[in-house]
Amino acid sequence: MIVRIVKLHFKAEELENFKTYFEKISPQIRNFEGCQHLELLQQADMPEIIYTYSYWDNEEALEKYRYSELFKTFWTVAKSKFAGKPEAWSMNKIAVVEG
Repeated sequence: MIVRIVKLHFKAEELENFKTYFEKISPQIRNFEGCQHLELLQQADMPEIIYTYSYWDNEEALEKYRYSELFKTFWTVAKSKFAGKPEAWSMNKIAVVEG
């Protein structure tokens, strides 16, 4: 499983617009083949910093999404609201510790 974390820095005046847009498009992303989980997180001390946190079956599923029309549409809208350069990390999930 691939865990994908993307850090997005938004213009303050675009933050609510992005959240509204994400609410509309997130069901399509969650239902994309290979996506197991999707969350939107907001940094506590800097609310204009948003993270997407998602689980993908494998690297191939993530890449299929990243080259899809859905992603292109999402990224075009999101990018227009950025105040800074996005950052992204892909990691292999190796353990879950609960307790």
